[in-house]
Amino acid sequence: MSSTYRREIHAAAAAPTTGGMRGVIFGGITGAIEICITFPTEFVKTQLQLDEGSSRRGEPRKYNGVIDCVKKTVHSRGFFGLYRGLSVLLYGSIPKSAVRFGAFEELKKYAADEHGQLNSKTRLLCGLGAGLAEALLVVTPMETVKVKFIHDQNLAKPNFHGFFHGVREIIRKEGIRGTYQGLTPTLLKQGTNQAIRFFVMETLKEHYRKYTNKGQHAPVPVIITGIFGLMAGAASVFGNTPLDVVKTRMQSLEAAKYKNTFDCAIKILKNEGPLAFYKGTVPRLGRVCADVSITFMIYDKAIEAFNRMWSSK
Repeated sequence: MSSTYRREIHAAAAAPTTGGMRGVIFGGITGAIEICITFPTEFVKTQLQLDEGSSRRGEPRKYNGVIDCVKKTVHSRGFFGLYRGLSVLLYGSIPKSAVRFGAFEELKKYAADEHGQLNSKTRLLCGLGAGLAEALLVVTPMETVKVKFIHDQNLAKPNFHGFFHGVREIIRKEGIRGTYQGLTPTLLKQGTNQAIRFFVMETLKEHYRKYTNKGQHAPVPVIITGIFGLMAGAASVFGNTPLDVVKTRMQSLEAAKYKNTFDCAIKILKNEGPLAFYKGTVPRLGRVCADVSITFMIYDKAIEAFNRMWSSK
């Protein structure tokens, strides 16, 4: 028996079984740290996606791109204007990340082979399940409130005065249903998001371990994890930004003008052209790549530290 194989057996025996509760705890911590770092890019992305001006109809757009949006926001509301709506995402990012990693780890327990590994199919399915779970339980109401908050800022006299006041107003006027606008595109978006991200991350880690011959369960260096996260984030952005644009419109203050998700997509295509489905791609690319990279680096290091602590007992 080789020394590498013996080390793998010892590590597997020493570490606790990977499961949902551990994913929930470390996922929640990861989500809180990540959103505080990356929120301004989310704010700019949402502003650009809500900017419906069309040169075809002679209506000028409010912003001429990412830099222009940042300049105008800082000039009119100061630097912290880029953090409008942060409280909404902060309240939601902790449970979102907790549900995402908790669901993935729980599904992985049942889908992994005898060596604790996932194949290509099960990576996609576990990622899809994680995305659907976070969309249904956390992301849809969180994103709806966030988009309404940012959209409300564009009004001459904003109606929302803080997170809880805004939530109360939305529920008072529209009921609980008002926080679940855009459920269908959000399910599609989050499901495909996590399917792509976890598939890319798990596949790249597997190839790295094979290339370096360090064993199936060997930890991946944090810098390498960060690079893989950038790649996974970019893949998900180019794969589903059209769904993100439709989701944003369906959650805006003017969502009532759309009959449903399909009607929203048709109207965007008809009135603004196909490129409108990629509005906000640049800031979303920056935010998502940073998000996924930071998230997996923090999460993996937290799990690695936990496993070392456990094995030392």
